[in-house]
Amino acid sequence: MAVSTPVLPAAMAGEPAGARRRVRPGRRVADRALKLVSAVFTAVGVFALGWILLMLLWRGFSALGPSVFTSITPGPGSAGGGLANAMVGSLVLTVLGIVVATPIGVLAGTYLGEYARVSKLASLVRFINDVLLSAPSILIGLFVYVLLVAPFGSYSGWAGGVALAIIAVPVIVRTTEDMLRLVPNGLREAAAALGAPQSKVITLVTWRAARSGIMTGIILATARIAGETAPLLFTALNNNFWFSPSLVGGVSNLPVTIYQFALSPYQNWQELAWAGALIITMTILGLSVVARFVIRKEVAR
Repeated sequence: MAVSTPVLPAAMAGEPAGARRRVRPGRRVADRALKLVSAVFTAVGVFALGWILLMLLWRGFSALGPSVFTSITPGPGSAGGGLANAMVGSLVLTVLGIVVATPIGVLAGTYLGEYARVSKLASLVRFINDVLLSAPSILIGLFVYVLLVAPFGSYSGWAGGVALAIIAVPVIVRTTEDMLRLVPNGLREAAAALGAPQSKVITLVTWRAARSGIMTGIILATARIAGETAPLLFTALNNNFWFSPSLVGGVSNLPVTIYQFALSPYQNWQELAWAGALIITMTILGLSVVARFVIRKEVAR
């Protein structure tokens, strides 16, 4: 009986050991070069971000004072003043946007994660959602301007809230779907075995299991829209007074105030712009820390 000879790799078939040694140093050099380049660019990025943050802390804290939180924005060329009306207006617009976006985002994410995981409609919705995630915020502002501002002939806080909601919805949809997909199917099967309809399984089992992740998505969406400026330029605009309870007309808000004051020739306005930038940065940082804390707490379970 003929015995077949196995084919050995080149390294085992008598390849000179020197050839193998010549390859390995080249790989080590390439690996070290890539690590060095990555470290250099990381250091450049950290230095730039650190410089911006240090300048913001220096200029922002030097401009902070009690009047920033108690007085309204000053007029051109006037002394003193604060950002109280802008901060309250930003809070109202952000809350309005999240209130509109949360039910839409959670229900849409639930549909994608529970009812139509592999359907063509679900694929289309995911594609549109991904497009909205990367859409320029100024484009969304122009869309809402054409839809809600131009027909009524007036800027309004309602239009600003809708614009912010459109930005927040894709974040909540994506997070809700991902969190629901992480829920073990055994929980659904156990609830269904007890005779619970799918609506009860979702509301009493999967939502409860994924509630921390869903809340994290809502917090991240809030941080995403808290500092948006471009959509509000076309929808809520701004003013130097307290807004109307009806939210009709220009609504003062912190991002647009920072933008306008930073470009002004008045020293007082520029200092308030630094203070406002510090306030909004610390707010977004706080929301991000809360979101990470919720995620870590959920993982620890």
